[in-house]
Amino acid sequence: MPLIITPGQLSRRADFYHQLGQLTGAGLGLVQALEQLKRHPPARSYREPIARLLQQIASGCTLTDALQRSGHWLPAFDIALLQAGEHSGRLDACFRLLADYYTDRARLARQMISDLAYPAFLLHFAIFIFPFAQFFASGNWVVYLCQTVGVLIPLYAVVALMIFAAQSRHGETWRACFESLLRPIPVLGMARHFLALARLASALEALLSAGVTVIEAWEMAATASGSPALRRTVLAWRPQVNAGQTPAEAVSASGSFPDLFASQYGTGEISGKLDETLRRLHGYYQEEGSRKLQAVSRWTPRFIYFGVVLMIAYRILAFYTGYFNMVKDAGGF
Repeated sequence: MPLIITPGQLSRRADFYHQLGQLTGAGLGLVQALEQLKRHPPARSYREPIARLLQQIASGCTLTDALQRSGHWLPAFDIALLQAGEHSGRLDACFRLLADYYTDRARLARQMISDLAYPAFLLHFAIFIFPFAQFFASGNWVVYLCQTVGVLIPLYAVVALMIFAAQSRHGETWRACFESLLRPIPVLGMARHFLALARLASALEALLSAGVTVIEAWEMAATASGSPALRRTVLAWRPQVNAGQTPAEAVSASGSFPDLFASQYGTGEISGKLDETLRRLHGYYQEEGSRKLQAVSRWTPRFIYFGVVLMIAYRILAFYTGYFNMVKDAGGF
C-alpha cells in the first residue's frame, strides 16, 4: 500500500469494487469475477495482488482469510466490511457499498485539491515576494532561501504528516487516536460519525437478514463501521446482552448513538421490522454524513484562502508602517 493515497488511487479502488459488484451481482462466482479482473484490472498494479488472492482461495482460504494474508494491500476497514458481506452471503452489496464509499472519497479529494489550488498559489507567491526586496538589496541567497524555502519545507512536512495520519492503512490504535482528535471538530467529526453509523446499519442489516445471531452481528457490523469507538462500545455489551439485556436497551444506554438511531432501532426491534429500519437508517446517515463532508470540503479551502489573504494584508501593512516610520525618523515629514 502506498504511503499517501491519491484521488486517482481512490478512483481505481472504487472501480475495482464496482466491477466486482457488477460481476458477482450478475451471478458469477467470486473466483470467476477475480479471474476476470485479473485479466482486465482497473490498474496494472492490481494484477499481482489479485493473483495472490486467487492462489490463497484455491488453497482453501475464505476471501477474508486471503485478504488478511495478503499484507497491507487493502485497509482493515475494507476487510472488516467484506468479512461481514461474506458471512451474510451478500458480498455484492458490500462491493457496491465500498465502490460508492471510494467514489465519494475520490470526488471530495479532487474538489478539495481544486479549491486549494488558488490559496496555495497565493501563499507561495507571498512567501517568495515579500523577502525579495531585501534579497534584491543585499543579494544574499542564503538569507533569501532561509526566508522562503526554509518556511515551505516545514509547511510541506506538516501537510504530508496530516495526510498520512488520515490514511485508513493504520492499525486500530492509531485510528482510535485520530478519531478522538477529529470527533470534537465541528461538522467534520459529526460527518465521520454519521458515515460510520451508515456503514454499521448496512452491515448489520445484511448480517441479521442472513440469520447471524444478534450479538455476533452487532460485533461484526461495529468492526465493519470503521470506527474504533463504536467497536469498543459494542464489544463491551456482550456480558449485558448475554444476561438478558436487548440490543435496543444497550444502544440507548451506551450514549455512543444519536437519539434518532436509538429510537428507530428500538422501534424496529419491537415491531419486527428491523431490516426495514436499518435500511432507512443507512440511507439517512449516509446522506447526512456525505452532506456534512461536502460542506467541509467546500469551506476548508475558503478558510485557508481568507487566512492567506489576512497574512498578506498584515505583511503589506507591516511593510508600509516600517517604511513610513523610517521616512519619519529620517526627517522626511
